[in-house]
Amino acid sequence: MIRIGIILGSTRPGRRGEQVASWVEERAGLRGDAEFELIDLLDHPLPHLDELPGEYRHEHTRAWAATIARCDGFVVVTPEYNHSAPAVLKNALDFLRAEWRDKAIGFVSYGGVGGTRAVEQLRLICGALEMADVTSQVSLSLVTEFEDYTVFKPGEYNVAALDKTLDQVVAWSTALAALRAGPQEAELRQHIGKIVEGIKAKDLEALRRLYSADVVSFDVQPPLQHVGVDAKLKNWAHAFTFFEDVTYEVRDLTLTVDGSVAFGHCFGRLAATKDGVVMGGMWVRATFCFRKIDGQWLITHDQVSVPFDITTGAGVADLEP
Repeated sequence: MIRIGIILGSTRPGRRGEQVASWVEERAGLRGDAEFELIDLLDHPLPHLDELPGEYRHEHTRAWAATIARCDGFVVVTPEYNHSAPAVLKNALDFLRAEWRDKAIGFVSYGGVGGTRAVEQLRLICGALEMADVTSQVSLSLVTEFEDYTVFKPGEYNVAALDKTLDQVVAWSTALAALRAGPQEAELRQHIGKIVEGIKAKDLEALRRLYSADVVSFDVQPPLQHVGVDAKLKNWAHAFTFFEDVTYEVRDLTLTVDGSVAFGHCFGRLAATKDGVVMGGMWVRATFCFRKIDGQWLITHDQVSVPFDITTGAGVADLEP
């Protein structure tokens, strides 16, 4: 599922943005097509730009880059200061480049004229960063949407505008996924997708083609390691015999590619039916290591694990990502 960051773009004392960002986050939380994360610039106290592009020498830059990298799109909550966007927001945008590229962005602005002039400038900046700014926008006037210019009380028409903005950000973030992934990452994601398809079809031969002959697997079932593709498939054969229908869900798959090797991690959940009873399964942590062998990506190592309670030694099977 894609992740959308809601960026609170002001750090000014007495800012109205916290109320607006909470409203956006609450409304976004009603949706089921994306995950949303509030990103407050107060939590990322960046100095005036002190990096060269892509170098990331400082910890504050690396932390900011990691926060932005995990998002697929953004909604920026911004006031208008002196006919422009806040300097702290412009500075935060300038710190990064690759982490912004090929991601969608929408705007919720507020101010004397709804913050529209701030957004006009932000659209130009985001275009230079190779982002896709959506057309829908929420513009909140301090005169009509804030009681005594202080307490945020949006009208229903603002809710409709926000829903439309969220619709467009989610849709474009999803559509741009292939560009963000790049050809090799897209190929690896298809590889993981084939594993899911093979499990659902209970197709051991299809699964065999996805692993190297000498794959080493650290699975949740004993022994400590399964060496070779036959040993790996023996585990799946046992599950396919025991259960009637089997499905597998993958969440938060993250991949890194470097030449002919790659690795990824995600959360996975096996669900199945047994004697007609649906068994929801438990979420596990999964890691994949790939090598490109004779022009084809193959899994050479995987590991699946569950957390455990150190005081009892028992696995903890009721956690969710």
